[in-house]
Amino acid sequence: MLYLFSIVQYSRIWGTLYIWLAMALTVAGQSRQELNFNRGWWFKLDSSRQYVSEKRGEGWRLLDLPHDWSIEQPFRQHSPAGSGAAYLDGGIGWYQKSFVLPASAVGQRVFIAFEGIYQNSEVWINGHFLGRRPNGYIGFEYELSAYLHKLGRENVLTVKVNNKEQPNSRFYSGSGIYRDVKLVIRNPVSLATGGTFIKTLHLDESRALVNVGLEIENTKGDAPITVLTELISPQGKVVASKQSRLNKLRAGMTRCSQDVSIDRPILWDIESPHQYKAVVQLLANGRVLDRQETKFGLRQFSFDEKQGFVLNGRQRKIRGVCLHSDLGALGMAFNRSAALRQLRLMKQMGANGIRTSHNPAAPALLDLCDSLGFVVMSETFDVWKGQKNPFDYHLYWDQWHQRDFADHVKRDRNHPSLFIWCLGNEAQEQWHARADGKTIPMALSAIVDSLDGTRPTTIANNEMSKDNPVLMSTAVDLVGYNYNHKKWASFPQDHSGKKFIVTESTSALASRGQYDLVPYDSVRMWPERWDIPFDGGNNDKSISAYDHVFTPWGSDHHTSLKLLETYDHIAGMYVWTGFDYLGEPTPYTWPARSSYFGIVDLAGFPKDVYYLYQSVWTKEPVLHLLPHWNWQQGDRVDVVVYFNQADRVELYLNGKKIGDQAKNADRYDLVFKGIAYEAGTLEAVSYRHGQKVRSSSVRTAAEPYQIKLIAESPTLDVDAKELSFIHAYIVDQFGTLVPEASPEIEFGVEGDGANLVATDNGNTVDHSRFQSRSRRAFHGKALAIVMGGKPGSIVVTAKSPGLHPGRVEVRAR
Repeated sequence: MLYLFSIVQYSRIWGTLYIWLAMALTVAGQSRQELNFNRGWWFKLDSSRQYVSEKRGEGWRLLDLPHDWSIEQPFRQHSPAGSGAAYLDGGIGWYQKSFVLPASAVGQRVFIAFEGIYQNSEVWINGHFLGRRPNGYIGFEYELSAYLHKLGRENVLTVKVNNKEQPNSRFYSGSGIYRDVKLVIRNPVSLATGGTFIKTLHLDESRALVNVGLEIENTKGDAPITVLTELISPQGKVVASKQSRLNKLRAGMTRCSQDVSIDRPILWDIESPHQYKAVVQLLANGRVLDRQETKFGLRQFSFDEKQGFVLNGRQRKIRGVCLHSDLGALGMAFNRSAALRQLRLMKQMGANGIRTSHNPAAPALLDLCDSLGFVVMSETFDVWKGQKNPFDYHLYWDQWHQRDFADHVKRDRNHPSLFIWCLGNEAQEQWHARADGKTIPMALSAIVDSLDGTRPTTIANNEMSKDNPVLMSTAVDLVGYNYNHKKWASFPQDHSGKKFIVTESTSALASRGQYDLVPYDSVRMWPERWDIPFDGGNNDKSISAYDHVFTPWGSDHHTSLKLLETYDHIAGMYVWTGFDYLGEPTPYTWPARSSYFGIVDLAGFPKDVYYLYQSVWTKEPVLHLLPHWNWQQGDRVDVVVYFNQADRVELYLNGKKIGDQAKNADRYDLVFKGIAYEAGTLEAVSYRHGQKVRSSSVRTAAEPYQIKLIAESPTLDVDAKELSFIHAYIVDQFGTLVPEASPEIEFGVEGDGANLVATDNGNTVDHSRFQSRSRRAFHGKALAIVMGGKPGSIVVTAKSPGLHPGRVEVRAR
């Protein structure tokens, strides 16, 4: 394997360089090389100077990408980014990387490929300006070939990132080169970026006919080539191949396609997401000019006005969640293991759908969705021409939207998990500029049809008037509703003959582990209206974790969930949101700095409603009891049970039966009203046809005694930059979580090269930097995120005055 070397101030620099060049010579002549270019960048935050023609000096620091500098900043009440972007500053950042070309690059074309830079990036190579890209979520590349120095001389790549003009986003965007970077070396005759498109022409039990469409770039003279395509089964065997001869490949772009047949195809499905792989080679005189692998899936699906969503001949519900791109304490810096953690938590909850709110996700996230079996609604724009913030994407719409959208479609159209293109979210054109409200959906849909044509389009609307030109557009295939749950049932009458999906739902609010001593059925709508400042709520900016607080445009979780499962014409819904996210701390402002919408909190700890969804969306036995059982004598507490696979629940307090309820066909929960508090153990037992199914209990906790550390995984992969997520629990001497404990915890990490990346606790008003080694527990819990350095043992410790310390070991491999 070839590694690019970054020229940095190491003592062994030249010896290492010569060894590296010798390695490079052994692989000269490879057809295509895609080299990880994340390591060894220099960074400086500086809004006052230009660094295009000068190399780094004082004040630069060495780091690896992906990188988000805003997450490193202090939370500031008067940050120009505002509450939407979590009160974290932007600014102007500079990145530089020095490198020497490998010998294998001689005579080849060399590209630098960025998967995401937020935002307004400008790129130079050796002082030559390559281009500008304002959109912070679209991947792009530049060719470096003409401006690179000869073999043996160092090249300097410089990137300026301008996120100074604020506010420019309604939610946290981060700042910097926050996704992967690759150096791509390919032949003058090669497959174009985004030019491979695999679509299914026919599919039944016995046979699939697949079309492999290709774009071939030729910067040389006319020449004959052979195109060889092999299809690899999910089991790794070649199951079909096709060879085509292009007798005269002219200079420029050439399009060609091959139809390849597969016998007894294996389908991609939600529970069994099998993927094939197309290996395409361009050959000339027995030499491989280019080789590219593309994964794809075989599935049949449709959206129907009566049956909703049908996948592989089976009516299904899309049970989805909306996810922002940030990864909590990591900010926007993408990490595959952190994204996988989020998706696994959603999958275990029973979710089968992800909406990429409100912009294109990292390619690796879609790879994960492919392999885990999610139905993805891929969204490109939060803003069209009409502005939502003074410095948002509306400034660039006219010049850039066509190119940005086309690049997005071409990049992601082979992902089998991608089922729906969402063209926009709550566009201002719903209310203003009627001409744009008609023409923009038509133009965007036309781009999808020209570059894909295999998936439906939708738009997320929150204005239900038939005077809304966006809602009533005939250009899209699915009518998308944001919220407005009272109109879901009547959709077939309101939009006769149309197909329906709930693009965004619920917007319920909760702080994990917080329970206000009020009746469970005391519904609270916070804020009173979206445009009225909210001055109510709790002084500590917490929100009760009972499912009874929600926004005026939304509903509690139970209401939307019940409607989804009741009406066949609803193809699916995407709950706002799967996880809490940075910014948009509705209904509060400062000091709250992150959202309350998540089913899971910012640190990755599930809130109680997680188990409501799990009880409805999975076949796993569920019996979840809330709230905690640490109250005052004389308190009367509403006890809630989420359960499934049972028809009755009995409630016991200290061994004495105090309640018995049968399942209500109209509800997914049971509520035992006004239980008189008595210290001890509260237990729920579920029964089906008189037979015990499960039991669950909560116990009164004594004083905090020790910190208990648990690693989500016992190992981590150093090369893959995997993270270890360590739970810290404040427990009493019997091991019971102390629900109101909030001591300061000091984390430590021991291990060769290991480091503590971040800490968190899920508390929306905690202003400690996420990079801090100390973190207060929030309702008895905190989180440490650790990265390995070298293979071996990593020991994570946690201490707090007056408590027995915690310790856990993780193996780095």
